[in-house]
Amino acid sequence: MWIPTEHEKYGVVLASFRGTVQHGLPLEIGDTVQLLEKCEGWYRGFVHKNPNAKGIFPCTYIHLKNAHIKNKGQFETVIPTEDSVITEMTTTLRDWGAMWKRLYVKNEGDLFHRLWHVMNEILDLRRQVLVGHLTNDRMKDVKQHITARLDWGNEQLSLDLVPRREFSMVDPDEISVTELFKLMEHRHRKKETPVPASTHHLFVHMKSLMSSNLGEELEVFFHIYDGRENRPLSERFFVRLNKNGVPKSPEKTERQCTLFVDLGSSDLRKDVYIVVHIMRIGRMGAGEKKNLCSIQYRRPFGCAVVSIADLLTADSKDDHLLKVYACTTESEWYQIHENIIRKVNSRYNLSGSNTGLAVSLQLLHGDIEQLRREYMVLFTRGVSITKKLGFSDIIMPGEMRNDLYVTLEKGEFEKGGKSVARNVEITVYVLDIDGQVMKSYVAAGSGEPGGDEYHSFVLYHNNSPRWAEQIKLPIPVDMFRGAHVRFEFRHCSTKDKGEKKLFGYSFIHLMQEDGRTLPDGTHELIIHKCEENANLQDSSRYLKLPFSKANLPGNNQAVKGTKESFWITSFLCSTKLTQNGDMLDLLKWRAHPEKINDSLSKLKEIDGSEIVKFLQDTLDTLFGILDESSQRYGLKVFDCLVHIINLLQDSKFQHFKPVMDTYIESHFAGALSYRDLIKVLKWYVDRIVDAEHQDHIQQVLKATEYIFKYIIQSRRLFALATGGQSEEEFRCCIHELFMSIRFFLSQENKITSPVTQTQAVFLRTFPAVYGELLKIFTVREVAGFVRETLGSLPATAHAECPLETVKLHCITKTVESQLYTNPESRCILLPVVLRLLQAHMQEQRDLVMCARILTSMLSLIRKDDSVTTELVVSEEVDLIVDSLLVVLMRTILEITNRPQPAGTNMRLQFQDITGEFVACLLALLRQMSDKHYQQLLQTFTSKDDLRDFLLQIFTVFRILIRPEMFPKDWTVMRLVTNNVIITTVLYLSDALRKNFLNEKFDYKVWDSYFYLSVIFINQPCLQLESFSPSKRKRVLEKYGDMRVMMGCEIFSMWQNLGEHKLNFIPAMIGPFLEVTLVPQPDLRNVMIPIFHDMMDWEQRRSGNFKQVEAKLIDKLDSLMSEGKGDETYRELFNSILLKKIERETWRESGISLIATVTRLMERLLDYRDCMKLGEVDGKKIGCTVSLLNFYKTELNKEEMYIRYIHKLYELHLKAQNYTEASYTLLLYDELLEWSDRPLREFLNYPMQSEWQRKEYLHLTIVQNFDRGKCWENGIILCRELADQYESYYDYRNLSKMRMMEASLYDKIMDQQRLEPEFFRVGFYGKKFPFFLRNKEFVCRGHDYERLEAFQQRMLNEFPHAIAMQHVNQPDQTIYQAEAQYLQIYAVSPIPESQDVLQRDGVPDNIKSFYKVNHIWRFRYDRPFHKGTKDKENEFKSLWVERTTLTLVQSLPGISRWFEVEKRELVEVSPLENAIEVIENKNLQLRTLIAQCQSRQMQNINPLTMCLNGVIDAAVNGGLARYQEAFFVKDYIVNHPEDGEKIGRLRELMFEQAHILEYGLAVHEKFVPQDMRPLHKKLVDQFHVMKSSLGIQEFPAYVRASPVHFTNGSPRSSCRNSVPNIISPDGARVVARRSPLTYPAVNRYSSSSLSSQASNEVSNITGQSESSDEVFNMQPSPSTSSLSSNHSASPNVTSSAPSSARGSPQLQDKHKHSRENSCLSSRERPVSAIYPNPLDPAQRATPHQIGDTTLPRSDPNLSAPDKVRTTFSSRSLDSVKEVNNTQFSDTVGKLLCPPVPPRPPYSGSSAKTMRSQSPLPTSRSPQKSSLPPFTPSPTECQSAGLVSNSPVLSGSYSSGISSMSRCSVSEASGTEATTGDHPAHQGPTMPNSVSSGSDELIRRENKTPPPYSVYERSNPRRPVPLPHSLSIPPSVDPPALPPKPHQLRTSSMKLVPTSDPRRADGVPHVPRPRPLPRKVSQL
Repeated sequence: MWIPTEHEKYGVVLASFRGTVQHGLPLEIGDTVQLLEKCEGWYRGFVHKNPNAKGIFPCTYIHLKNAHIKNKGQFETVIPTEDSVITEMTTTLRDWGAMWKRLYVKNEGDLFHRLWHVMNEILDLRRQVLVGHLTNDRMKDVKQHITARLDWGNEQLSLDLVPRREFSMVDPDEISVTELFKLMEHRHRKKETPVPASTHHLFVHMKSLMSSNLGEELEVFFHIYDGRENRPLSERFFVRLNKNGVPKSPEKTERQCTLFVDLGSSDLRKDVYIVVHIMRIGRMGAGEKKNLCSIQYRRPFGCAVVSIADLLTADSKDDHLLKVYACTTESEWYQIHENIIRKVNSRYNLSGSNTGLAVSLQLLHGDIEQLRREYMVLFTRGVSITKKLGFSDIIMPGEMRNDLYVTLEKGEFEKGGKSVARNVEITVYVLDIDGQVMKSYVAAGSGEPGGDEYHSFVLYHNNSPRWAEQIKLPIPVDMFRGAHVRFEFRHCSTKDKGEKKLFGYSFIHLMQEDGRTLPDGTHELIIHKCEENANLQDSSRYLKLPFSKANLPGNNQAVKGTKESFWITSFLCSTKLTQNGDMLDLLKWRAHPEKINDSLSKLKEIDGSEIVKFLQDTLDTLFGILDESSQRYGLKVFDCLVHIINLLQDSKFQHFKPVMDTYIESHFAGALSYRDLIKVLKWYVDRIVDAEHQDHIQQVLKATEYIFKYIIQSRRLFALATGGQSEEEFRCCIHELFMSIRFFLSQENKITSPVTQTQAVFLRTFPAVYGELLKIFTVREVAGFVRETLGSLPATAHAECPLETVKLHCITKTVESQLYTNPESRCILLPVVLRLLQAHMQEQRDLVMCARILTSMLSLIRKDDSVTTELVVSEEVDLIVDSLLVVLMRTILEITNRPQPAGTNMRLQFQDITGEFVACLLALLRQMSDKHYQQLLQTFTSKDDLRDFLLQIFTVFRILIRPEMFPKDWTVMRLVTNNVIITTVLYLSDALRKNFLNEKFDYKVWDSYFYLSVIFINQPCLQLESFSPSKRKRVLEKYGDMRVMMGCEIFSMWQNLGEHKLNFIPAMIGPFLEVTLVPQPDLRNVMIPIFHDMMDWEQRRSGNFKQVEAKLIDKLDSLMSEGKGDETYRELFNSILLKKIERETWRESGISLIATVTRLMERLLDYRDCMKLGEVDGKKIGCTVSLLNFYKTELNKEEMYIRYIHKLYELHLKAQNYTEASYTLLLYDELLEWSDRPLREFLNYPMQSEWQRKEYLHLTIVQNFDRGKCWENGIILCRELADQYESYYDYRNLSKMRMMEASLYDKIMDQQRLEPEFFRVGFYGKKFPFFLRNKEFVCRGHDYERLEAFQQRMLNEFPHAIAMQHVNQPDQTIYQAEAQYLQIYAVSPIPESQDVLQRDGVPDNIKSFYKVNHIWRFRYDRPFHKGTKDKENEFKSLWVERTTLTLVQSLPGISRWFEVEKRELVEVSPLENAIEVIENKNLQLRTLIAQCQSRQMQNINPLTMCLNGVIDAAVNGGLARYQEAFFVKDYIVNHPEDGEKIGRLRELMFEQAHILEYGLAVHEKFVPQDMRPLHKKLVDQFHVMKSSLGIQEFPAYVRASPVHFTNGSPRSSCRNSVPNIISPDGARVVARRSPLTYPAVNRYSSSSLSSQASNEVSNITGQSESSDEVFNMQPSPSTSSLSSNHSASPNVTSSAPSSARGSPQLQDKHKHSRENSCLSSRERPVSAIYPNPLDPAQRATPHQIGDTTLPRSDPNLSAPDKVRTTFSSRSLDSVKEVNNTQFSDTVGKLLCPPVPPRPPYSGSSAKTMRSQSPLPTSRSPQKSSLPPFTPSPTECQSAGLVSNSPVLSGSYSSGISSMSRCSVSEASGTEATTGDHPAHQGPTMPNSVSSGSDELIRRENKTPPPYSVYERSNPRRPVPLPHSLSIPPSVDPPALPPKPHQLRTSSMKLVPTSDPRRADGVPHVPRPRPLPRKVSQL
């Protein structure tokens, strides 16, 4: 049975548990669990990280921990009873653990490893704390270390700053907000700005001396030297080196390392140096032989100098190599370092070029104790301390030091009978009072222990040596008296023996007889002569002799006159000995009573360091004198006491204050002194007002604190001794004293008055007296003193008066004093404090101090809450609220609105006080109860006052919410702030409802309220979703979700507004929408219904809610692009509002609005998700296009539309889709006119005129068309710009534009362009974004991109998608699947511009553009067998299913892919399929033959392979299969309707044979010798093929219309109206330039269809196949039928990527095809196998095969028409016989590329042009593919025109290119009447062709997509424009355009007119403008 647990509540998981049992809860090791129930060895409970999942687990897996329970019962919370540091470590490490793994994923290796080390360190420290074996001090250190590490990690991971007090986390609810702010600020400052250390230390580690000429031991001396004052700052550090230049004792680090301690900040400057002197120990001369002398001398070696400033910049751990200079002139050795510093070192040679001193130098900062903690290794390893000469900047009491420094300066010696100067060495001894040498008290420096004696270095042959050698004598104080120093002088001989001969000595006493020590300074000592054997052991013999020349009596001239002298400098640094006689006199006042007066007077002149040495003795002396002679010396003693007290205020001696405090508490015994002290103090105070000089009085008042300490302690001692006698007298004295003080404080004086300054001095020291008074008086009494004293100050003071600031300082200290902490005194003092504070804050003065006072006051209120009664706190809060709340808010507003000061320090200061004032306001508001709010609101007598207050507090709250108010990691502080704000707002909203509704409605207050609420909810620190689970849980437990609370309050307030809601529509739509986008379901449920309310009220007001809709749409875009909103929101928005409007009368329009907004959200969410991805891909572009279209078509938001145009443009540029980028920018360009209307600055465009912006856009678009190799489109824009320049006579730019246009023409002709592949992509399944879901698109591939690469790219873009392996349309299960399916296959384009493609002689690089540009329709074919499959001949039943896809927009366009708008499916019969196959093969053959003739081929192999493939297939049964299938009697009888098609198939077979024959003739001409056998084989096989086809002679109809390959290029014949029957030998060469004439079908131009046939294979399969595979025709469908489609020459397949591009515009029933190569070979559509059949409307009607009048030219014309309109075919020679002179004169004008032609100029008015013709247009003469410099014209003319046609003549004379489709009439046979020429009525077209007009009507009536780029009528461009760059198609032929002079005056836009002669009678529908114009604002 499960029993609820009583004490077992909290545990930690010891081992992971899988939870495989029923109801088992999986556990991970380290999880903490809360236990609910227990049963037989099992617990039931939950893991803290997921409290919702409850389950059971074994007891043995859990380690129980003690815990205490809050809210016992169902909602209990369990808190472990452990050290709070442990708890914090545990939770923090858990949070870090998750983030640490993410660091690894993000590849932040450095932080990953550092954090790992810190986590391990914390775990180790945690273990130590848990074990509990640490001492208290060690525990404190460990906790400090832990918290430092935790703070470091939190900072690195951008986590929150944790407020702590004594290492424990602080609960913000348990301390006041001001205290919390202080703690946060303290931690923040600690983290940010370390306090600069005032003390510095230099660490020196001597490594080695590197020199080539060593060999002797060395001594190295370091010291710090002041270059400015030319004196050493420190004693010396001494290191001994061995002969190798390394330290002698490497194991003793203290001998090599030192710390130069106590350097002040002033010592770290450029002219302070580390000076190194090096001595060698050895022979006198460095080069002397070794055996000369055994005695060793100290001799100069070298010197090195480095500036301390260099160490501040260098890396602290660097080793330094110091240059060592050697002094050649020894007499200058004493100043060598000064010369090096002064750069006078040219005379010093470096002692060896590679000599250097390797030293490690490092500056350390902080006091010495701090260094001991931080650099423990340094001190444990051993380091010597090198002290400063003299005391440090701060003298610490208890510091013991007694060092005498003696510097051996110089000597003057006589020769002593020698011919050369002496080599003098000094030996120094210290002797005690008994004359014994003191052991170990002579030190050369720190680092080495002291010795018994010291030997100076020797200067060679120098009688005036200067040493400047410093030695240290650390003699104990008790041995100083009677001790002396002796200096012995010896001459060092350089002879063999090397003796040292004593020749004199000097000595000096260390202490004078009166007890003073040797004074500091230079002393000239007498040198007493003596011999070597003189006995100096008995010091008494010479101590009576004079020792210093300064002390000689005047009569001793003999000694004074001697030349020999020795100079030393002494300096004493002692804490016990003095050199001052006055000090000694004062201390011995009893011995010399007569000197008391003088001694007291001289005390002020004694150096402070001397006084503090003897502080206690001096104070005892003073009070002793006072006790004995108070009347006589009272005033002087008082003055001396004041001097000493003020001396301790100096920073150098401030640490002696505790010494004085200790003295007062423990040693002071003046029980009667208080009377004298009070009397003298009162005497001084009474004299203040009248005294002229206030300086001394101010000094007295500065010492008030300690004077009162002495007074109070004296009185306590007296009371203790006498049992409290004279108490009243004492109180009376104190009252009188305070009356005197109040009197002088109440004096009003001028600002500069000395009395005012004296008042300021007193106020500074007054608060320090409170604590002393409290020792005797009660709290209320002291508070009374203070209140009256402060109240006596003059009230009316000037703002600039210094007294005002001092007053505030005094109040500050009062509030921070012990007195104020007592509630009794607080209620007395508070009014005084508040009055002064209010005055200052109102005038905005001394705000820093005001903030400090307020902080202290409010901290105390909170602290006392638990101790004092609620009533007291309430009264205090009342007082503060009345006085300061409004002022405080105004202060915050003024500070935050003030411009920030420039200086960083000032800015920080302002920021600090803002934070402090904010904390004070929050603390005050948090203390306010309901009663306080009611009282506050009642104080506002008028509505205006209340309104101002509410506006002010709402504004302040908005400021508090600002992100910059607190540092970003102060989340704790922000949450407290928000909690206070929401509590206050709940109180104030009631006042808002009561006072500002209905007739008293005030918009401004309500607006401020709503605005505050919205930004409150949107704060980043309240977005709990972004927090870690543990942090979220903590926040929710403490505060709940404050967003929901505020949301409910908004809703409640909104509902109260009633009809006033209309004031907030549409203004509040955006803010409320922002609130609803917060991902909090409860908040959304509360807030979304407000939109329904807004719609309802707007409907009532204006009958619609357009405003609501417009605002919603505008804000949605900006908010969602910021990352707000999600799919859940979209669904919630839709469902809530739809439910709300169910019963409304305006339900329909409401549903429409909701649907629009929901659809916009879909697209915006898709757009945002796509934009998150890294690279630019199709998904981003497609998504942007979808959104752009939505803004244009559905929302009509022009500005948003233009913004997204530019976003799309940037995406295209990034992806290098330059063509698409151009089309995109054209959308904006089309919205602009060529006008001078000014446009505002918009996006990246400056303010400019509309003309300028359009010009800039044109140039940008042309540039991008050029980069995208879409030069034809660029030419059109160049022309338009040129027209503009010409109309403004801007010939400079016109010239540039014409040159640019010319360069584009050159590029068309010279540069190669790749034809892209096209792919159909289906996106199926619900997991795709909305704009793709269950739609199919056609995509334009990249250059060189084949199907496999494209498919892989799509799968990379959609990594979760599954590729479908079939082409069938998917069923509903796929559509509805929760997955992504991609269906991809290749499709073939159906070009629109057939007139260019079919025109003869147009170069391929022009045609290639039209094959793959401006394509609307695509198709693919799938082969299948219908009926029974004939195994012998599959052709009989092989059908093709042809699918045609029509897009919403032609490719290329603003995207690389467009959606399929329409699918059409037709079936192609086997016979039609066969016709297509042979047609395509014939075209391919013609192309290859033409290329071979024009020498375009590098080699003949492609032609050879093609011929071989066709002939071989035919011989082996290819054509025979067709004969078997379709020419047999059974088929003809069963399919009577196919008679015409069978005839057509037979024609094509004969034609193929004819072409083959001609091809073999050409092949024979060019075939190389080694391929002759193959050629012979081909000829033989051809004859076999002819015989198999039954061809003996070609039929007459073939001969009747031969096709010439004129000029080496096969082209379709242009026929005369009179048939010309040629001779039967049609295969013979008739003319010089036409080697062979042969019959051909004139349905296609050879060049247009050649690439279709030749490129088919390479496009579909992506690879060229071998000749055997490609060109051999086999009987089976998979081989024979493929042959005509797959035969491609290698050079064609490699250079042109696209397949059949040359199809004309066809009816829906029959289309060209492409193979879908992503399918298996069985499923591969037959488009690759069977080329495109003819459109019936373009095909000839059935006639007898033998009809000799039937020209095999254009199947679109009926037989009679063809007879009438066919020219005689002839060679170029025969063309000369034509009598049409106009034609031959103007043919040169026709020899230009057809795309895009310059418009003709004519006097006739311009009419609307057609962009395309749905019917085949007649073809025009063109130049050949060779450079056309031949003046003779081509032989062809346009069908439907006779040679002397006046219309044609007129056109030619105007210079119009006959290829232009507007220069001739349509195929209907009618001609345009142009200018003054009469209409020429041509033959009419039979009705059978009208089927094409349906397509035309469909195209015309089609809604134009937004990207129809150039759909405008322009008389300058009557050219065959691509669809997206053209005007809408029209049936009627246009008239010729006007000439330039007419054009200038006419409008640039044409008005489309309806033509009565249109065949279909459909009126022309002008294409509408895409958008209403609002561009003026852009």
